[in-house]
Amino acid sequence: MSEPTYTQTRQVKIIRNEALLEKAERLKPVLIEKQAVPTRLVDVQADPNAIHGWKVTGIGNPEELTHRALGKGDSVIVDFGDHRVGYVSFNIVSVGSPPDAPLKLKLTFGEMPVEMAEPFSSYEGWISSSWLQEELLFVDVLPAAIKLPRRYSFRYLKLEVVDSSQKYKVSFQDLNVRTVTSADGAALQPLNHADPLLQKIDQVSIRTLEDCMQDVFEDGPKRDRRLWLGDLRLQAIANYETFRSNDLVKRCLYLFAGLPDERGRVAANLFIEPTAIADDTYMYDYSLFFAASLYDYYEASGDQEALEDLWPTARKQIDLAWDYTSGGLVNVQSDWWPFIDWHPDLHKQAPAQGVLIYALKKGIRLAEALGGSEGEQAAVAWKKAVFEAEKAAIEHLWDESQGFFVSGEERQISWASQIWMVLSGTLATEQNQTLLLRLLEQKPKIGMTTPYLHHHLVEALLISGLRTEAVAHLKGYWGAMIEDGADTFWELYDPADKSFSPYGNHLINSYCHAWSCTPTYLIRKYNL
Repeated sequence: MSEPTYTQTRQVKIIRNEALLEKAERLKPVLIEKQAVPTRLVDVQADPNAIHGWKVTGIGNPEELTHRALGKGDSVIVDFGDHRVGYVSFNIVSVGSPPDAPLKLKLTFGEMPVEMAEPFSSYEGWISSSWLQEELLFVDVLPAAIKLPRRYSFRYLKLEVVDSSQKYKVSFQDLNVRTVTSADGAALQPLNHADPLLQKIDQVSIRTLEDCMQDVFEDGPKRDRRLWLGDLRLQAIANYETFRSNDLVKRCLYLFAGLPDERGRVAANLFIEPTAIADDTYMYDYSLFFAASLYDYYEASGDQEALEDLWPTARKQIDLAWDYTSGGLVNVQSDWWPFIDWHPDLHKQAPAQGVLIYALKKGIRLAEALGGSEGEQAAVAWKKAVFEAEKAAIEHLWDESQGFFVSGEERQISWASQIWMVLSGTLATEQNQTLLLRLLEQKPKIGMTTPYLHHHLVEALLISGLRTEAVAHLKGYWGAMIEDGADTFWELYDPADKSFSPYGNHLINSYCHAWSCTPTYLIRKYNL
């Protein structure tokens, strides 16, 4: 094994394990390409009953685009029928007199109608507007064959002639997108569900997963195009029930393990190009999910080599996380904070306690699978840790009078705290059932803002034997997204505030997002 090399990020020293990174590189998939063409021409119209206040209406066939001449100030919106991820190309020809000035062309890509309607110049969020998908092209010579080098994630494409001259117009021909994914549809088993809504939810989930499966499991093909550990864990379990691209999961785990910081922590996310780079963002719960994800992978694959290669990284995350406890209780610290959910007022100690216990139990299974003296030692230590953490949770976080777990000095009651403490298995099944039924009835003020947390609610209901409630919630939440126009599931969806964005503006939200793909896992794994 070669000596580790070091790179310095803004605050964190990264120790590169080249042997693990080389194994990850050998697992890089070949992308599957297909060609797709527009299905119709559309117009966007204001509608107070539509999500974000906009809807699209069909106004013509895509063949009309070839015969339509666009001059200065003219535009047309094409609909590709459903969500696409890939590379756009088209031909431009001039109409009228010979072109006597360059063509200035603006292209706007959108996953949702709102991106066709609201100008990107209106965006004032706190993350970069460069994530908004647009191109400004200057074409000096016509006719021209245009092949855009950037990969886009979209359903709708607006073609706008910003300027040309008074003497000529242009028309567009052979507009198409070369879609890319590493998901092999041949491995997918049809569902044929008797419930048409669950069938549709399954299909949209699979499309979401497929479009996020590129060189790695991306969190979103529009934004951020990164490998996030929390998303990976959910994508992986959905993958085991669908595409079975286990080598892609393995590749991602090796990438994380190959880029720890000097303390041994894995980053919350990785940049993949131009080479694998660890972001200087670290999350307590995401790091713990490395161990959980490794166990899930081992259970799906039986890959002993990967278990032995990645065990040291998994063990390190759990041991480091335990150092952030006192008397078995998690101390939330700013240098390694838990994500849990995007709710701005969520107190995270209790849900983080649940994540810790959950990961410890997955770690024990990993240790037992590893065997040997090291595995036995870790299993013994972690079983003791589980006992202490569960005891601390009951003594400090359980409020018997209210029947809920509480978090922080203000004893906050949230959905997230109950969900993760149920998933931790701290209480008996009957107690979890009572707790969850109370949760569904009383609905704490600190709610859920992401499909990420809604997934965990549905799985908590299922493992507690509340199948009817789980199916109802799955159909109600993800079914509502479909009713609001989802052909892939979104990063954020709050039925009470459909324009919610933690970034300051819904234009920047991702409308094909990894952590939203799990209904296919829930439906298939639990035979819903």
